[in-house]
Amino acid sequence: MTEKTGTFVVTHAEAESAVVRDAETAQVHTLASNPGLEVHDVLEATVAPEPPLEVTWEVIEIEDRRTIELVDSDLEPTTYEKELAAEAELGDLVQEERAGTGELHVFSVPDGEVEAAAQDVLDDEETIARAARLEAVRVEVRRSAEDGVLSVRYLPD
Repeated sequence: MTEKTGTFVVTHAEAESAVVRDAETAQVHTLASNPGLEVHDVLEATVAPEPPLEVTWEVIEIEDRRTIELVDSDLEPTTYEKELAAEAELGDLVQEERAGTGELHVFSVPDGEVEAAAQDVLDDEETIARAARLEAVRVEVRRSAEDGVLSVRYLPD
């Protein structure tokens, strides 16, 4: 039995089973049971394959558990975020570390595509995985269609 310890994001959860994704490697593990997990939970945990076939996994130990909150904000990006986007090429990502922990991602988005881009970020599994890696508990998506700016804020507790 090969145990694996790491940061896992719950991508699917039912009463009897769950699916977790390793936040670092993107490897997916189907759990044979669900120890009370919900979609968007982030676990610092150890998992291991269940014998004899080792096609499903079980959670051996959970060291920490938190939930990532996805917020589709009605607020506009800040003046600073708009300035960052103005300096970027269309479609480019600008990443800024926040004071303390967390990160700020700003995109300059083509006209008419801001809403679709915001929805893509909110629907993307990688958004939650990135939040897990950054130790964020809240992801806030802000947009300004008028300015063609999308900001994604990975925020700590």
